[in-house]
Amino acid sequence: MENQKQVFEQDLYLHGTKAQLQIGDLLKPLQKSNYQDRIMNHIYFTGTLEAAKWGAELAVALAKEEAGAHIYIIEPQGDFEDDPNVTDKKFPGNPTRSYRSTEPLKIVAELGSWESHSKEEINHMLAGIEQLRSEDLDIIED
Repeated sequence: MENQKQVFEQDLYLHGTKAQLQIGDLLKPLQKSNYQDRIMNHIYFTGTLEAAKWGAELAVALAKEEAGAHIYIIEPQGDFEDDPNVTDKKFPGNPTRSYRSTEPLKIVAELGSWESHSKEEINHMLAGIEQLRSEDLDIIED
């Protein structure tokens, strides 16, 4: 939890994904989720490197050429709110600086280098997600 409290930089927002994107691209809601087989009403992002790393590492690759993990620096193009899936259920007070928006997010840069979690940590997290899915508890309030 302590790593999640480290703010990457005030007013700097990140989006982790497996998708290969370009500077200037817009991430928009009403697209397929990085984590579930459904269309999402919101686009999600964070203000901490730790949360962005998990987003990038746990995202499903949507195509074979999109297998690498990427963290993009983004600019919200409209209003956004705290992500209730995290702030209301797991981390009151939003220490992960997790947000969502119904407005696009503009890619302004890609974070060139960052240290990934270990394969063991990622596999442990994936096993936890699979357990939640098997119990129909991997609910995203969107």
